[in-house]
Amino acid sequence: MFREKHGFWATFLRPSARYSLLTLLVVGFLAGVAFIGGTHYAFEVTSSPQFCADACHEMATVSAEYKQSVHYSNRSGVRAECADCHIPQPLGPKLEKKIVSAKELWGKITGSISTPEKFAAKRLELAQHEWARMKATDSRECRSCHQVDGMSADKQTPRAGAMHSMIGQDGRTCIDCHKGIAHQLPENMPEGE
Repeated sequence: MFREKHGFWATFLRPSARYSLLTLLVVGFLAGVAFIGGTHYAFEVTSSPQFCADACHEMATVSAEYKQSVHYSNRSGVRAECADCHIPQPLGPKLEKKIVSAKELWGKITGSISTPEKFAAKRLELAQHEWARMKATDSRECRSCHQVDGMSADKQTPRAGAMHSMIGQDGRTCIDCHKGIAHQLPENMPEGE
């Protein structure tokens, strides 16, 4: 039935003479569970505030800023952590973000933001990249906690209520007005941005 083939694929596709199909399926299932569980665990660890602030001393500045923001401490006690704003919840976008974030390892190795001075020099570029990402996703991560239809306009300032009523018009989204909500704005920020 099978023509005799040689090489890697022939070995790979040949039925096992040593192990039963059930054994192979169970081992494959367990390996899959271990892989998925390990990946999930790695995602959780690398998405934690402790990892963000402690594993990368470059993030000490933004971590300190975050701890002074309303996202860290507020009257209701609801805390948004690093991953809530910077890592998408849906699996596909989360995988994409983790893969793209791997290039940050190169920045770590080369020391591109290894000092407060280097970080300050790149802060605008880093912020603009993050703002563009949030704009492109219609502030998806903001909306995972803040839902426009759940906002009480009567409990907001008149200006805030008016601005929130324009969300969605002309492509307006949360990040258009709320830059610097958890971190300081760059000192060299262009006018009108």
